[in-house]
Amino acid sequence: MTVTSIVDADLFRALLRRHAAAVVVITAPGEPPAGFTATSFTSVSLDPPLVSFCLAHSASAWPAVASADLVAVHVLTQEQEHVARTFATRGIDRFAAHGAWRPGPGGVPLLDGVLARIVCRIERRVEAGDHTIVLASPEEGVHHEDLTAAPLVYHDGHYAHLRRAA
Repeated sequence: MTVTSIVDADLFRALLRRHAAAVVVITAPGEPPAGFTATSFTSVSLDPPLVSFCLAHSASAWPAVASADLVAVHVLTQEQEHVARTFATRGIDRFAAHGAWRPGPGGVPLLDGVLARIVCRIERRVEAGDHTIVLASPEEGVHHEDLTAAPLVYHDGHYAHLRRAA
């Protein structure tokens, strides 16, 4: 194991590449609507229910998220790598490229066929370096009926699939 006392940007990226995370697409209403792929989504609290995600101030979706009251978090299935790639691509109309979505509460875009979807009310935005941590409370949710459906995971710079234990 290599031990380094100074964590610079390159080492920080290398360290975080070792962390596996579920892949989500977060959408926000607007004209046009915004959506982006993230691995920073996590639960924060059960009482009250709170979740969080982070977004760079330089992200194209930031203006929509900065002014939104509601967002939708879509946990992707392992078969939805193409969705993750679409919402991670810069300079395209991500919703036109994806196609399988509809407007939900407050105009927030809802993607079809996901493992789970949580519509959340933004409670607080916390500045953190070049990102903002968004804290949100779930207001409604649905999940995939197939209990064997597995999430898409991101690890070491690649999309990965989980294998279930026998």
